[in-house]
Amino acid sequence: MRPWPILAFVIGALILAATPFVAGNYVVKLATYMCMYAAMALSWNFIGGFANYPSFATAGFFGLGAYAGALVQNAGLPLGLSWVFAMVFVGLFAAVLGFAILRMRGHYFAIGSISTVEILRLVASSWSSLTKGGEGLNVAILAGGPDHIGRLFLYTMMAMMLAAFVATIVVDRGRLGFGLRCIGQNEDAADMVGVNVTATKIAGFVLSALFCGGIGAVYASWVAYIDPTDAFSILLTLKVPVMVLLGGPGTVFGPVLGAWAFVLTEEMIWAYWLEYNRAILGIVIVLLIFFLPGGLLKLRFPRRWRV
Repeated sequence: MRPWPILAFVIGALILAATPFVAGNYVVKLATYMCMYAAMALSWNFIGGFANYPSFATAGFFGLGAYAGALVQNAGLPLGLSWVFAMVFVGLFAAVLGFAILRMRGHYFAIGSISTVEILRLVASSWSSLTKGGEGLNVAILAGGPDHIGRLFLYTMMAMMLAAFVATIVVDRGRLGFGLRCIGQNEDAADMVGVNVTATKIAGFVLSALFCGGIGAVYASWVAYIDPTDAFSILLTLKVPVMVLLGGPGTVFGPVLGAWAFVLTEEMIWAYWLEYNRAILGIVIVLLIFFLPGGLLKLRFPRRWRV
């Protein structure tokens, strides 16, 4: 792997980290979303990019982490521990779920994963004694004022993004990454050459869930309120794969580049074409993916530079 992706990531992260000192709350909030979506895109890349499995369970992991973190935080668990608990809980859930649905392939797996989101949303909506149902769940607002809270969650989301990026580099250079790429190219052939297909797929699926669960828990503490519709949003589970496809699936820096470009494009469309933002954004996404099947990395850099 060439050094420029790491350099580009570091420069981008430093710019985002500097926003509280040079810009207002709006820009800090935008930077926080850029970090959040970059971490989620990197997470999805493990199973969807390296292994080429079309997972649409992202919103399920995000929402499950949001509710798990919010519930234990309201029960008195310290903030940081509640986020760790949510990550572990979602990781265990993904391991069990992956053992069941990763036996399916192609569109069958896609349908099974997106069904998981809807099932979890229905559970959160119906289990009113625990989740408050459709009324939503309040989370204690942190003390310190908006500036302090803005910085806290910006740097927390940035830490999640950094952890996901480091994990991507480790996987990309290691045996797990090799196994996932073999599965993505030809699963039957990967099994024949000695790759433990089941264990490798589950490991990639769990990695894709861990960070999403932690991000969901951090998000719940940030906004101080969650409800089933917001936490288990189908739109979220579609946006994250689009970000990876936009940047470059199966690469190290592509998901980050795609997430940052997507968030900035979406914000610009919201600002200038409020009434038609969804339609315009959809057209832009279709055109970009149609004309850039390899992502932005293919457009901007020669083939030998891709990672």
